[in-house]
Amino acid sequence: MSHPALSPHPLTRTALALSPRGSWLVAGAVICACAAVVLRTRSVALPLLAAAATLAALAIVLRMLAHRHAASRAQLHEQIAAFIAHDASPSFTTDDEGAIGYQNHAALERFGACDGQTLTRALSEVFANPAAVLVRLQNRAAALGAAREDMVTRRGHVRVCVHQIGENGYLWRLEDMVERASGGRGAENLSLPMLTATRTGTILFMNEALRRIVGERVKSLDRIFSDLPLRPGDEHEISGVDGPVRALVAEVEGPGGRREIYLLPSLQIHRPAASDPTSFESLPVALLRLSAEGRVMAANRAARGLIGAMEAEVPLSEVLEGLGRPVADWLGDALCGRTDRRPEVLRVRRSDREVFLQVTLSRVMEEGRPGLVAVMSDATQLKTLEAQFVQSQKMQAIGQLAGGVAHDFNNLLTAISGHCDLLLLRHDKSDPDYADLVQINQNANRAASLVGQLLAFSRKQTLKPKILDLRDTLSDLTHLLNRLVGEKVRLSLGHDPVLRPIRADKRQLEQVIMNLVVNARDAMPEGGTVRIETENLRLATEMKRDRVAVPPGDYVIVKVVDEGVGVAPDKLAKIFEPFYTTKRTGEGTGLGLSTAYGIVKQTGGFIFVDSVQGVGTTFTLYFPALDYGAVDEPEPVAATPPKRTESAPGEGAVLLVEDEAPVRAFASRALRLRGFNVIEAESGEEALRLLEDPELVVDVFVTDVIMPGQDGPTWVREALKARPAVRVIFVSGYAEDSLQDSQAKIPNSIFLPKPFSLVELTSTVQSQLH
Repeated sequence: MSHPALSPHPLTRTALALSPRGSWLVAGAVICACAAVVLRTRSVALPLLAAAATLAALAIVLRMLAHRHAASRAQLHEQIAAFIAHDASPSFTTDDEGAIGYQNHAALERFGACDGQTLTRALSEVFANPAAVLVRLQNRAAALGAAREDMVTRRGHVRVCVHQIGENGYLWRLEDMVERASGGRGAENLSLPMLTATRTGTILFMNEALRRIVGERVKSLDRIFSDLPLRPGDEHEISGVDGPVRALVAEVEGPGGRREIYLLPSLQIHRPAASDPTSFESLPVALLRLSAEGRVMAANRAARGLIGAMEAEVPLSEVLEGLGRPVADWLGDALCGRTDRRPEVLRVRRSDREVFLQVTLSRVMEEGRPGLVAVMSDATQLKTLEAQFVQSQKMQAIGQLAGGVAHDFNNLLTAISGHCDLLLLRHDKSDPDYADLVQINQNANRAASLVGQLLAFSRKQTLKPKILDLRDTLSDLTHLLNRLVGEKVRLSLGHDPVLRPIRADKRQLEQVIMNLVVNARDAMPEGGTVRIETENLRLATEMKRDRVAVPPGDYVIVKVVDEGVGVAPDKLAKIFEPFYTTKRTGEGTGLGLSTAYGIVKQTGGFIFVDSVQGVGTTFTLYFPALDYGAVDEPEPVAATPPKRTESAPGEGAVLLVEDEAPVRAFASRALRLRGFNVIEAESGEEALRLLEDPELVVDVFVTDVIMPGQDGPTWVREALKARPAVRVIFVSGYAEDSLQDSQAKIPNSIFLPKPFSLVELTSTVQSQLH
């Protein structure tokens, strides 16, 4: 074994650097002496002899320093080599180029002889990119004297430490960081008795289940087992607190040479008494014994309760599913130790109910053959919560998308229908183009209705809730519903005689009922009966249903029941998503149920669906119930505006602020046609610049709510500081709800939703002026 390739001490480097100069000094002394002999003149010879003596003395001193520091360097090499020779962690010394000079016994055992190699090459099988790691640590050590970093490698966690020696030498040390074994806190509450021990038999950890059997915390294996050494797969006798206990030993090799020992009840043909708390059958933990081929060799009672009855030696892949790859490949990795003790969530193949299990595999040796032990726990509730979260996120994202799309479409429809109104003003009914313009206008209104359904799903439509008695509301709707269902379908209504009132938007609630009845009619092509039933319901405790929690309280229930073809179970989860429909192309938009979902949710209620194929479907709506005799609160009285000179019809100045050019062009033309003086601005900032002119007279602000830069409420609040008497009209493709908080703080303001017609715009401006 060679000595470390350590960098010389600074004094040693000085001596070595001056050693060649020492030879030149000797040569200079000889030359001076020869010159003194040749030049016999006393005045010249004496100085030359003195110079020769001085140079010779300096050469001798430098030689002595070089020898002394060379000895010190060799001694330093020996000390460091002795210090790290028997270190349990692999250690190396390198120069500043990374060349290995010395490696201790641990490094030789793990990496072999690395003479002449660089440390980067030696560690190439440990790190994915050793060069970057080593350069980073060496630079840090050069600056601070030492450095360390914890790395994840193929062998586990490793801590790399480096110390600078001299100025150009480095000492490297690789420490294996023992990961927390499964016999830590995670195994404390495991019902399966287990312990962690060293190779020499010292017990490092015992879980609660084993401490109950033994009666105390012991420190060595011979205090538990009377027939050492342990033979994995064989039965051993345990010295229990209540007497000897026979158990099957399974051993798993842990990190750092530690042994994880699990105690399983004997699996002989004779079964222990069911009352034996250590019997495999009675353990409260669900356990499976698997062969190397992945077949289930044994399952205890808890496992059968989760999975159900199984045939003998059935492949695990026929019992569980859910991985993105074959279960057999996962078992093969566990058998090779690549995924040992890594839990996976799988679904049980059973038709009666959906069950998810978290399964952890451990490799064991039984009678000299490898096998697997599977520890299972019920993860159904966890997967349900995960599915609820994913569904909530998906519906929220779809709602945001629907609201954004509706806003943009409302701007387009405002421009289309508005310019169509302008064209209609210039054409008589006798004009050949008049009918075409009417068709454009009607289809624009149909598109606006479709956009309204998108806003309903995204819960961003404008609602006007009132206190309603559903008996009266449904009775008023009966005539229209009978026309909708046709002649083959019969409509039946049933009410609770003391039905409590609810608060909802009557028009939107009627839309929900009509959508549900139309779906029921379409589900019964051969005819049948659609029943609408109402009743009061009190929930004493929280009701969890379809990934939703309905809080306790009083509710009014509305059921729409049909006798149709039903909905397949795999489609029920998507039934409320927009544009999802089970009808053929051209028979529906897929927005009916999503609209109903959005309206009910925005009203504060809940909607659920139950369906059996070939039997029928039931939609159940829950609305918060009000007390009997509840009445609507009176409409808030608007603050009295300051007195002002009334303008004649068609007179007045309007500041129109709209970032969409087509909408702004239509609105300005429509207002000018009615005689208004219109000042246009495409942003809030431009509007404020125009208002800086004190000579500019403005009677009404007409502004979009959502604009780049300053939004409508922001610039209006700023403008009203100097012009408090100006009235405000906010327009938006979003619902009024998005404006309510800001609008409440702005006096004399009203809301006009997009798309609006020419008449709606001009009449709204006129009403604000007068």
